Amino acid sequence: MSRYREGSAHRSGAFPRTAAFNATDREVGQQAELPDQDRHEIGLLLRGESVIDWHRLYVETPEQARRLFALNGFDPDDVNDRERLTKLRQRSISYLVNTLKLRISDYVATEAPLWELPLLASRSNRDQRFACVLLKVMHIIYHLDARELRTQLAISDSDLFGLVEASMAELVDELRSAGVPLAEFSWSRKTHDSLVTKLLVKPTTRAARVFDRLRFRLVVQEPHDLGPALHVMLHRCIPFNYVIPGQTVNSLVAFDDTGKGSSARDLVQVRAVAPNAAATENEFSAGNFRVLNFVADLPVRVDDLLPDHRPDAPSTVFVLSEFQVIDEATNAANDEGPSAHALYKSRQHARVRERLLRAPSTSKGE
Repeated sequence: MSRYREGSAHRSGAFPRTAAFNATDREVGQQAELPDQDRHEIGLLLRGESVIDWHRLYVETPEQARRLFALNGFDPDDVNDRERLTKLRQRSISYLVNTLKLRISDYVATEAPLWELPLLASRSNRDQRFACVLLKVMHIIYHLDARELRTQLAISDSDLFGLVEASMAELVDELRSAGVPLAEFSWSRKTHDSLVTKLLVKPTTRAARVFDRLRFRLVVQEPHDLGPALHVMLHRCIPFNYVIPGQTVNSLVAFDDTGKGSSARDLVQVRAVAPNAAATENEFSAGNFRVLNFVADLPVRVDDLLPDHRPDAPSTVFVLSEFQVIDEATNAANDEGPSAHALYKSRQHARVRERLLRAPSTSKGE
C-alpha cells in the first residue's frame, strides 16, 4: 500500500490533461453554495444511481460544460478532440435515427456547438430532451470505444494503474487548496492472493465483478469534511457519469435532497448511527462497520502509447477504481473490535475454506 499522511513528504505525479479543476476556485470551498449540477452529482454518487436515468442536466455556464467534457477526457481547445466528439455525435445520431427510429431536432443533431450540448440538456425548451438523449448515447458509445481500444493496447494493467495513481496523488494538493484537511490518503492494488480469495468467496466467480483491483482511500479529519472532499473529487478526477450504478455502499452519511443553495458541508452529514447492519452489503463486515465506498471508471488518455494512431481516433481507455472516503473518528472505530480488518479477513478465509471443503449434499432416500 502506498500512503500519504498529512505532514509527510509527498511526491506528486502529473495531472492528465483530462482534468479541469482550478484549485483557486472557491466554488469548491467548504462554505460556498453549491450549483445545482454539483449537488445532483454528489447525490448520484451517494445513491449509486445511473446517469442514464436522468432526464436533464443542471449546467448553467459554459465553464461548467467544459468541465464535464474535460473530466471525460476531452480537451475543449484541442482540434483533434473536437473532431473525435463530432464523430461520436454523428454515430450517436445514427443509432437514434436508424435503430431506435427517433427524430432528433436538426439543431441538436448537427447545428449546435458541441460544447453547448450540456447547456441545452439543462434548459426548459423542446431541445432539452433531444440533447439529453443524445448525450446519454454518446456516453455509452464512448465507453464501448474505450473498451475496444483497451484490447488493442500493448500496455499492462499495472502500467495503466500507475498512470491513474500518479494523477490521483496530486488530489492531496487540490483538497488542501480547497480547505479540506486530510488525515490520510493511500492507495493499493489487490494482490494475486486477494483476487483468488475474492473470486472464491463470491457466489459467481467472475473476475469482471472485482471492482477493487485499484483502490484509493481518503480519511478526512472531521465528519463535516466528507461533503467538501466528495465535491473536490468530482471536480478534479471523477466524472459523475461514470460512477458505477449500484456499487455505492453508504452506511456513513445522509444526503439532504432538499438543500438547494447549501454548501457541500451542509448537504452531506454523518448519520448518528448506521441504519442497519445490512447497509454495508458485505456479509463479512461487522454490523457496526461504517463506510462510504463507491466505484468509478476513470478515463485515461493514451495518445502517446498509440503508434501510427489517427489524430481523430479514440484515445481514451478507462480504469475501474474503488474509492473509500471516511472521517478519522469513524476510521478509528472501524479498526476496533469485530470491525477490525484482521477479523474481516479471518471471516472471509473461513468462508472460502468452507466452500472449498464442503461435501455435496445427499438427497433423501439415497
